[in-house]
Amino acid sequence: MSAPRRPSDPSGLERYYVLTGGRSGPGGSASSLDVATLVVSRSVPVPGMQHEHEEIVRRCREPLSVAELGAHLGLPFNILAVLLSDLLDGGRVEVRDPVPAHDAGRGPDLTLLEEVLSGLERL
Repeated sequence: MSAPRRPSDPSGLERYYVLTGGRSGPGGSASSLDVATLVVSRSVPVPGMQHEHEEIVRRCREPLSVAELGAHLGLPFNILAVLLSDLLDGGRVEVRDPVPAHDAGRGPDLTLLEEVLSGLERL
């Protein structure tokens, strides 16, 4: 006798598998993303876009960190990174290092870290 089938849980792992097309991690330029990376839209949502892609493009009209974006969408980092990879490859978003390269040797910008913390606390 076989075990009873469990009803599918659209908010669980099956949902993530569908969202990412079975991919477990980002590729290409998205492989260097971290939670402080800023995401900015380069286009507007287009008809037929996956809902989550559309939400990312819509929310990132102003720069938004990956951490904030994940909190807004309720998605784990690795799932969000795969979705961002799709959008980066399509030229729909761009990512920016939160610490300018010329300041990288001086350590983290405390003002930026305080702003990110403040944004996360508002969520």
